[in-house]
Amino acid sequence: MLRDLVHADVIRYSGGYSRARLLRAVLLERTFRVVLTLRLCQAAQASGSRPLLVAAILAHRVASAKAAVDLPWKTRVGPGFRLFHGWGAVVNTEAVIGADVSLFHGVTLGQGDRIAADGSRTTGYPVISDEVWIGPHAIIVGGVTIGRGARIAGGAVVTKDVPAGSMVAGNPAVVVRSDVPADVLNPSGVRS
Repeated sequence: MLRDLVHADVIRYSGGYSRARLLRAVLLERTFRVVLTLRLCQAAQASGSRPLLVAAILAHRVASAKAAVDLPWKTRVGPGFRLFHGWGAVVNTEAVIGADVSLFHGVTLGQGDRIAADGSRTTGYPVISDEVWIGPHAIIVGGVTIGRGARIAGGAVVTKDVPAGSMVAGNPAVVVRSDVPADVLNPSGVRS
């Protein structure tokens, strides 16, 4: 499983897979190191090795700090995840990210609370489907689902579901185009 996930991630970063491309991504792509250490943490947890998990978590914290990204290691992230630039991206642990998702700098995938008239609280987290492109500084909060192949324009504030194949923009985000093709640089070919 770990091998397949890393393979898909390397394809997204470099357009193909080889050991040389993996090494290049590890050495030169600070945002790839965040994704790789997330995968290592999850594999270590699955293995049941506490010392390995502690080491992986420490590596993930260092990689996240160097990329200025808040991507908790417990976040469910599909294969072929590509984090562009990284700076200031914040992802809630409970968010779910599908395969071949592109996430740019300053993006927030966060918790959203709805408070009813009686004071009861409902908490939700974003679900990002496969092949979604999320532009710089977009904010997606609450229990929303972003449909497959959707595009979220930079700076958009999304608090409602986005249909598959749609492009949304604005605050609040509205559909500005329908039936847009997915925008996936170097698709991994793997689906979640």
